[in-house]
Amino acid sequence: MRYVSTRGKSPEASFKEVLLRGLAPDGGLYLPTTWPQFNVNELRKVLGSDFSYQALASEIIYPFTKDSIDKDELSDLIHRAYDSFSAEDIVPMKCLNSKLWIAELFHGPTLAFKDIALQLVGELFENQLQKESEKITIVGATSGDTGSAAIEACRDRESMEIFILHPHGRTSEVQRRQMTSVHSKNVFNIAIEGTFDDCQDLVKDMFADVDFSTRINMSAVNSINWARVMTQIVYYWWASMQITDNGIVNFCVPSGNFGNIFAGFSAHNMGLPVEKFIVASNRNDVLDRFFRNGEMELRDVAPTYSPSMDIQVSSNFERLLFEVFERDGLRVEQAFKALRSEGSLSVSGDTLAGIQRKWASSKVSDSETLARIKKISEEYGYVVDPHTAVGIEAAERHAGVSQAPIISLATAHPSKFPDAVEEASGISPTLPSHLSDLYEREESYEILPNDEGAVKNYILAQRKGE
Repeated sequence: MRYVSTRGKSPEASFKEVLLRGLAPDGGLYLPTTWPQFNVNELRKVLGSDFSYQALASEIIYPFTKDSIDKDELSDLIHRAYDSFSAEDIVPMKCLNSKLWIAELFHGPTLAFKDIALQLVGELFENQLQKESEKITIVGATSGDTGSAAIEACRDRESMEIFILHPHGRTSEVQRRQMTSVHSKNVFNIAIEGTFDDCQDLVKDMFADVDFSTRINMSAVNSINWARVMTQIVYYWWASMQITDNGIVNFCVPSGNFGNIFAGFSAHNMGLPVEKFIVASNRNDVLDRFFRNGEMELRDVAPTYSPSMDIQVSSNFERLLFEVFERDGLRVEQAFKALRSEGSLSVSGDTLAGIQRKWASSKVSDSETLARIKKISEEYGYVVDPHTAVGIEAAERHAGVSQAPIISLATAHPSKFPDAVEEASGISPTLPSHLSDLYEREESYEILPNDEGAVKNYILAQRKGE
């Protein structure tokens, strides 16, 4: 398996290069040259009585990594990555009604779907770095959940240092404390005076500075890193295979940076039968507007009850556009240059019609989010966080359109957003026992301006050996 950049100018790369680089040298995102193909019935035969999440992950992921990791080695890494999960089946499925299923992705150590990818990515980093006695500096941006999941996956590892940028004052208190209360010599938290998009732009600009990125041997844990998306592909296969023998399903995903739902589209490209992907947006509806009218227009980011989705520049959307443009890297580069310089990009009516055959979207307001949390609690005795509620609201709107079941992804544990949940339902969700003292833990983080030079200077000052 080789990998190409969505901008089309970088040479093909190996899995190890893609893992450790994160972003391609031409500024694009990596994708496999071809999609490995699977069949649900054949997978069931291969797995036999060992139909566990871990065994399925080994089958799905191996074609992407086999130039760097043998299958037994990969299986060991996968089992180690998921040892800390509280659910034995990693992603439990809950049936809300005859049409709607919930895939619970929040049973990892930091209570968010990012754990499913990042616990394994941390193991993959360590595995590849130890083989060559290399060290890397991971620099990532987070709107809330990626940061804590990445820190948990990378803390105390000798082969890496990790710097996480989050928007100051724009995460929930639980999200912030999960990052800033980790006291490890290789972990550094930076609160940027700006939005998540500002944090993300800083990371991309640092990657683009070849002298700087080479000097610190910079790598990424954001979903710009293909390994993140690759690992998330598994739970789309898993969820579908739990509720149907070989039938078609819909997936509804609360979406911000677009990596989660693109993993589902990747699964579909690999043979998973999917009727529609439903993109659920909050007030920051840049994706909903694109899937409705074919234009991506940037606007100011508004704070909402679902802060992990408070994004205007959805990085992984570039991967979808690469596929829509039939892998024409020049068209992708031109489109994103227009987005940066003019504040918008657009596709033709025919192209949009083609996209809409597989994609739908819905915008959910804060008041609708709270109402859905309350309704789910009252009707089913089930408590969901605001992001999951956005997804369920969008899924319910689509339920009358399709005969196929809808799987809506529950992306975070409700205790990560207790204020919104309590306001909506009167229920104050409690943190699991391993985080019960979170509010008492001492925090440590640096507040920096939205300035590339200031962030670079801080990273250089903290790194060992500088």
